[in-house]
Amino acid sequence: KKLLLENGAPTSADKRYITEGIEEIHWLAALKPTNIGVAPFKDESRDYAEIALVSVQFRAKAKVPRLTELIHRAIPYPLVLIAVQEDGATVSLAHKRFSQAESGKIVIEAVKSTAPIPVEPRPEQDAFLHSLALSAQPDKNLFTLYQSWMHRIDALAAANITGQYIAPENTERAFVRETALDDHSRIQRELAALRASAAKEKQLNRRVELNLRIQSLQSQLDDAMKNL
Repeated sequence: KKLLLENGAPTSADKRYITEGIEEIHWLAALKPTNIGVAPFKDESRDYAEIALVSVQFRAKAKVPRLTELIHRAIPYPLVLIAVQEDGATVSLAHKRFSQAESGKIVIEAVKSTAPIPVEPRPEQDAFLHSLALSAQPDKNLFTLYQSWMHRIDALAAANITGQYIAPENTERAFVRETALDDHSRIQRELAALRASAAKEKQLNRRVELNLRIQSLQSQLDDAMKNL
């Protein structure tokens, strides 16, 4: 926690979030080629020499999304972060790459996180947890291993919608599902806005137009569901 305050808190507000929101942090393991038998990965964008496994205990009023991002930013290795809260535990990951603006700096890409998983998980959550086993991941290199775990977070997000957890069959299927999740979220937001507008609309022709757009979006939503 002291190291995080010194190295991972760019603003005074972030320092307060860390002080008030984090009970404790534990570095659980470092997954390296020498101890798991998976090759490192390096190209012009990123260097995956090891994967860190860290747990954090958040307090009740913690700013969880911001603290999760700060922890991922503070650790230079690709990180599997297990965050424990009152309502359960989340698993989050984020790819990291070399900064194009500052030499020697590492930047994170989008953080993928599960919803809180309770002590007694639902069947789809339990299936997700079992699918994280190291032996179930591709062992080409540490990048493909890490990407496989990220795909499983997407699979759980899809299962939260469909009720059934299905681990990705291959990388292509995983990216189809990722696109479908983005589409599903976007369409749901658009449908909510259109339905609210239709409920307030007084002009009949305008209501008909809105309802036709709602039907079109519902059809797109059904297509997205098929790819989840």
